[in-house]
Amino acid sequence: MHRRVQVEVEWFIALSDAGFAEFPPLGEGARGLLRDLVAGFSEADARAIKEIERRTNHDVKAVEYWLRQRFAGHAELERAGQFVHFACTSEDINNTSHALMLSAARGEVLLPALDELLGALAALAAAEAATPMLARTHGQTASPTTLGKEAANVHARLATARQRIAAVPLPAKMNGAVGNYNAHLAAWPGFDWEGFARRVVEERLGLAFNPMTIQIEPHDGMAELFDAVARANTICLDWCRDVWGYVSLGYFRQRLKDGEVGSSTMPHKVNPIDFENAEGNYGLANALLNHLAAKLPVSRFQRDLSDSTVLRNMGVALGYTLLAHDSAARGMRKLEVDRDALAADLDRAWEVLAEAVQTVMRRHGLPDPYERLKELTRGRAVTRESLHAFIDSLHELPEAERARMKALTPAGYTGAAAALARREAGVAR
Repeated sequence: MHRRVQVEVEWFIALSDAGFAEFPPLGEGARGLLRDLVAGFSEADARAIKEIERRTNHDVKAVEYWLRQRFAGHAELERAGQFVHFACTSEDINNTSHALMLSAARGEVLLPALDELLGALAALAAAEAATPMLARTHGQTASPTTLGKEAANVHARLATARQRIAAVPLPAKMNGAVGNYNAHLAAWPGFDWEGFARRVVEERLGLAFNPMTIQIEPHDGMAELFDAVARANTICLDWCRDVWGYVSLGYFRQRLKDGEVGSSTMPHKVNPIDFENAEGNYGLANALLNHLAAKLPVSRFQRDLSDSTVLRNMGVALGYTLLAHDSAARGMRKLEVDRDALAADLDRAWEVLAEAVQTVMRRHGLPDPYERLKELTRGRAVTRESLHAFIDSLHELPEAERARMKALTPAGYTGAAAALARREAGVAR
C-alpha cells in the first residue's frame, strides 16, 4: 500500500508537469502535502485503505479513493482529483510498487546480510589461510588444503553471486491496460506517452523502463532476481553443511552460551543448530523462490490473475532467506578452530602423500609410478615409516629428490592454498 501511494503520487505530480492546459503544474504546497503522504505513510493509513477496499473489493482503486479523500479542504488538489490514477491500469501501479519493494529489500536488507556473511568468510580465510586441513573428496582422505582456503572458496562463489543479485535490473511499465497507451492517446493523441512513462519510471521511481509489455510487466526481471537469490542461498547452504561436518569432525568447536543446553538428556551436547536452522530455511526459501521464478513469467494471453496471489509470497521467500542468513552469521560468530584436531587428523593420513611421490616419479621417468603407489596405499593403512621405506626403495630417483619427498608431511603438503586464501581475502603476503 505504501509503494502504491508513492507511485500514484509521482504519476499525479508528473502529469501536472507535462504541460497539459487542463492540469497546470501543482504548487509547492500541494506537492509537499502529496509527498508527506508518502513519507509519513503509516499502518493506520494502510488500515484506512483496507477499509475502503472492503467496499470496492479492489485494492488499487481503494488507494485512489483514499488519496482523493486526503485532498479534502485543499482546493488545488480537489480540482485536479480526476487525474489521480489517470489512464492507468492497476498493473501500472502494482508492477512499479513490487519493483520498488524488491529494490529496497535488495539494497537495504538482503545485500547487507550477504555482506555480513562475506565479511565472516573473508576473516576466516585470512586468519586460517595457512592452517593445514585434511581435504575429503567422496568423504575419503584427499590431498590436504587449508581451512582458510576452504573459506576462501566459498567467499569467491558468494561474492560472484552477490554481484549477480546486485546487477539484476528491476523493470517496470506504465503503459495502460494492454501495454499500448490506448487510453492515454484517446485523451491526448499527440503527446509522447512512451517518453513520459519512461521518465516517470526511470527518473522519478529509479527503476528500469520496459517498453514492450502486455497488461502486466512480464516479471522476467523478478524471475532473474529470484534465481540469483536462490543461487546465493544454495552456496550458503552448501557451506552450512560443510561446517556442520567440520564440527562433527572436531575441526571447529562452538563457543558456549551460559544456560544453553544441547539435549534434554545428554548434558555434553553442543549442537550446530545455527547451521541446521540456516539449512532448513535456505531450503524453504529456495522452494518458494524457484516457484516464483518459474511461475511469474507465464501469463495466459494478455494477463491472468494467477501471478497475483503468488506475488504476495515474495516477502515470505525473502523472509526465509533473511532468517537463514541470520542463522548462518550467528553460527559463524560461535566457531573456534581446534588446531590440535586438525593436526591429529592430518598425522593419521600419510597416504595422501602418495600423490606427491608418484608425481615426482613421473617427472623423473620412473616406470609405473601410479600403479606402484596404488599397490602400496589403496585401501591400506599407510604410516610415515612405510611411506619412507617405499621412497628409500626408489633407487632410480635422485638422492636429493628422495630426501625432499621424505621431508614432506601431510601438514606441509598444501600447495598454494595459503597464498590463494590470502589473495581472496584481500590480505597481502
